[in-house]
Order: sequence, then C-alpha cells, then structure tokens
Amino acid sequence: MAEFSTALPDKRQVAASFSRAAASYDGVAALQRAVGGRLLAGLPERWQPACWLDLGSGTGYFSRALAERFPGSEGLALDIAEGMLRHARPLGGAQGFVAGDAEQLPLRDGCVELIFSSLAVQWCAAFATVLAEARRTLRPGGVFAFSSLAVGTLQELRDSWQAVDGFAHVNRFRSFETYRQLCADSGLAVRELVVEPHVLMFPDVRQLTHELKALGAHNLNPGRPGGLTGRARLRALVEAYEAFRTPTGLPATYQVVYGVLQKES
Repeated sequence: MAEFSTALPDKRQVAASFSRAAASYDGVAALQRAVGGRLLAGLPERWQPACWLDLGSGTGYFSRALAERFPGSEGLALDIAEGMLRHARPLGGAQGFVAGDAEQLPLRDGCVELIFSSLAVQWCAAFATVLAEARRTLRPGGVFAFSSLAVGTLQELRDSWQAVDGFAHVNRFRSFETYRQLCADSGLAVRELVVEPHVLMFPDVRQLTHELKALGAHNLNPGRPGGLTGRARLRALVEAYEAFRTPTGLPATYQVVYGVLQKES
C-alpha cells in the first residue's frame, strides 16, 4: 500500500539536522524521554535478551537505559546522524555505535533478540521496509518495539500556519490506520499497537519553535517555504496560535504510536 501521497524529508537533511542538534537535544527532550520510558516499560516482563539494537539511538539516552534494564546483554546503537553517534559514544551504554539506515540495516540475518526504536521511524518513508528489516534481523521469538508519530501531531501548529499562509510548515506523518495495516501485513505478530495523545504545554509560540529546532525536529518538509520567515508572518502565527491557549498555556499535541511486534518461532 502507498504510505504517503507526499514526500517525507530527504534522509540526508534529517541526518544533518539531528547531527547539528546533538548538543542541545537532551536539554529539551522531555517528550522523547517520556515516550521512550513508556515503550521500555511495555517490554515483556522477566525477559533478558542477550543482544539488542537501539534503532535511531540519538544521544544514546535509551541505549544506556537498555544496558541498565538488561545487564550482561550486548547492545548496539545505530543512527543515521553521525553527529548523534559522536555525542553518544563517550557516554557508553552500547558496545557498538554504527551509522546506518533503518531501511537497510547493516546487520546479518537473525542476529538480535530486541530492536528498540523510539521516535525514529516516522522519518522513514517506507515503514514496510523497516518492518521487513526488523523481521530479517530478529531471531525467532525476538521483539521489535517502536514508538512513532501519527497524523494529528502538532495539529495546533499546523492549523495556525494554515491560517497564516497555507504552506506546509509542519512535518508530515502517516496515519495510525497505515501503521495498523503495515504491521498486520509485516509477518510479525502484533502484541500491542495503540495511539495515545501526549500534550506538552508552552508559555508562548517562541518556546515551542525553539524546542523543535533544538531537537532537530523543526520543519524538514520538501517544498517548505524558503528564506527567513518575515516578522509579519510570525506575528500572524502568534495571533492564530493564541486561539488554542488554555489556562495552563499553549498546547502542542503529539499523537504517539506504540507498537510491540514479535517474530514468531
């Protein structure tokens, strides 16, 4: 099935953006830590995989959490952004740090028992290929646990920009129904697949956009408006976003997909 009617960001742009954000990422990664923590807590209890892969490992925060959760296991951190790997390597957690692509894993067949991937696969245009690679590289009984983002993420920001100029200022994401269909067709057994909203609150639009840039997750859409955003458009954005204000601030809603899939024996 077609996953997107419009193109995702070029992977080289994604890698470069996240590489530039390596030093600032952890300071503003509250959502990423909450989502990854929820994903980690959802892994099978009393399970000790001998070897795991942190796919889209970023700064290595969850590589270190996986090492703590599974002492004595062997871990590999893999990311498309070499700047993230350079940042993560001295902090440890994994035994190996590899630059690679989730759609073409540089791993042999059946070599890992757990693939853990939190908030990374939304950048992959062909999630069916990611699933096929997971199935290929997992051992029988192995688990692919992932979190991602679905349509509706940053809808407040999207709607506000739509009111200003109609351009695509917010990254595109696939629908939850697409995730459901692709997982069902993957040949992996679906143990869990849900979508849960996660709302962050901000005092103003400037802090939200600053955080997105610090994460490396600002607008990377092909065909996005070029050049600087003019002051008038920014003022119009602020005015439009104010319509969403609540007593606790401006909401930014993330539609988070959680999946736990297993390669059956």
